[in-house]
Amino acid sequence: MAVLVTGGAGFLGSHLVDRLVRDGNDVIVADNLSTGRIGNLGPALSAASATLVYVDVASPTAELRAAIEAASADPIDAIFHLASPASPEAYDANPWETLAVNALGTMSLIELALERDALMLFASTSEVYGDPGVHPQPESYFGNVNPVGPRACYDEGKRFGEAAISVAIRRRGLNGRIVRLFNCYGPRMDIGDGRLVPALLAAATAGEPLPIHGSGLQTRSMTYVDDVVDGLIRVAVSSGAYDPVNLGSEEEHTVVEIAHEVAAAVGTAYDAVHLAPRPEDPHRRRPDITRARQLGWSPTTPLQEGLRRTYAWYRAYGLQYA
Repeated sequence: MAVLVTGGAGFLGSHLVDRLVRDGNDVIVADNLSTGRIGNLGPALSAASATLVYVDVASPTAELRAAIEAASADPIDAIFHLASPASPEAYDANPWETLAVNALGTMSLIELALERDALMLFASTSEVYGDPGVHPQPESYFGNVNPVGPRACYDEGKRFGEAAISVAIRRRGLNGRIVRLFNCYGPRMDIGDGRLVPALLAAATAGEPLPIHGSGLQTRSMTYVDDVVDGLIRVAVSSGAYDPVNLGSEEEHTVVEIAHEVAAAVGTAYDAVHLAPRPEDPHRRRPDITRARQLGWSPTTPLQEGLRRTYAWYRAYGLQYA
């Protein structure tokens, strides 16, 4: 089967590419390397089972189509749309590009999927819930999002992408899927991208105080990358899974608790410095994964084990990602 993965050179995308290759698929990766790295694709490219197409997914549909067709003449059976800056630092530095890839890019990919009668999965985010007034968050919750706030380019970009997919499913016969990803972590995260786990690991490894924004009592549901990839595949192959599906851990931890676990994984004493809160940072975050469980998915990697694996990877390769 031929599969297109946008953003496939990124953290999560490259793990998905590896899984698809192991499962015997031919993979086309569409990425402009704005936040991705060719090195993430090393195993897949060297096995000649993946092809990298350097292209901005927000390009006009005709340009995107031409770039993909030039890379492979095989018909595409499935599209996984993961392309987008995903960390606050990345989308704050590239707000227009973040809007474009989630809006224009999604609409172009819908056209390609319809032309090829291909499945299309859109990777949305728990950020569509904003600072939630419902806890835990079920997919039926509409969210509490500021459409003109400092995070709006990401939050509203993903909400628009979901709207485009859902309209295409209802009105145009798209075989579409929407997943809402909660905090995902693991090897290949850029140590300088500002997200929680790499920021804590970078500080702990350097013997510096662990940076905590705000009180640290805000909660997150951390999900190891292998579990998320399993979830993406599970949703993609499940017939009738047209409603959004939360993918995330039901284990809710405060940021302080996560920082303690990082210190334990590194083998250093806990020492933290509290920084200014991030603007509009959600206070609580935990998914209701009833729908995912009905599809046969739930995460299996405990936080301590996932952090241990992630730290082991950073010890071996992390300086290349600084």
